[in-house]
Amino acid sequence: MKVCEYGEKNEKTFVMFQCAAEPGWVFTASAEAVARNYHVYLFVADGHDEQGTEFISVEKYVRDAAAYLRRKQVQRVDVLYGVSMGGASAIRFLATEDIPVEKAIIDAGITPYPYPRLVCRLISVWDWITMMLGTKSMTFMKLAAPPERWTPKGEDPEEHYRRIFEFEKHHFSPRTIYNVFWSANNYSMPDPVPAVPAKIEYWYGEEEKKARENNLAYTQRIYPQTVAREFKGLAHAELVLMFPERFCEEVMRFAGKD
Repeated sequence: MKVCEYGEKNEKTFVMFQCAAEPGWVFTASAEAVARNYHVYLFVADGHDEQGTEFISVEKYVRDAAAYLRRKQVQRVDVLYGVSMGGASAIRFLATEDIPVEKAIIDAGITPYPYPRLVCRLISVWDWITMMLGTKSMTFMKLAAPPERWTPKGEDPEEHYRRIFEFEKHHFSPRTIYNVFWSANNYSMPDPVPAVPAKIEYWYGEEEKKARENNLAYTQRIYPQTVAREFKGLAHAELVLMFPERFCEEVMRFAGKD
């Protein structure tokens, strides 16, 4: 796991868990925007860090991040943020780590499947096959995520997609790809889940509303204080990946709430 820190001079802490199957650097712009006000810890997951590692599990990702924070003598997290698999990591961090969290943003966070284990395995194999195809074909990648929508402002679409394609081809092993899909959908949670005092918002894009219904319901069941926030016209992870300034504004809005 690689840790990128920004805004080290700031007192307040912002912990950031990334989504699966994206290089860590696609979150840099949003991390740097938030770093104007916070000391940002961006945890780049194993298998995504260009260090020859392989992703093992959400449990390990969370455990390693918490251990790093303890080594840095972080005694409180002012804002915890995670998107997709990172949202799953934030959900587990709240329940299993003894580092107090003031506020948490679970952005399209994935929650454990309620299905029989065999069904979960079959879903993971299908996800693995789909992602493996995506890492082998630039055409497939562009069909799944059209460049005119998924290229950050100011960047050249061909260059942006080439960088991501080359990263995926050289750094995402078959084991990493399988593990991120299996673990993000089937990570363990304590039973019962302990009550936590953190103020929580669950974010999702309007275009993924139906896909997130069960995730939101699960999150509100285990953390009843969770407030849903829908972003009109946006898809999965689009806010943090494409609109860093707006992302920062939303973080500040939430962080400023009493």
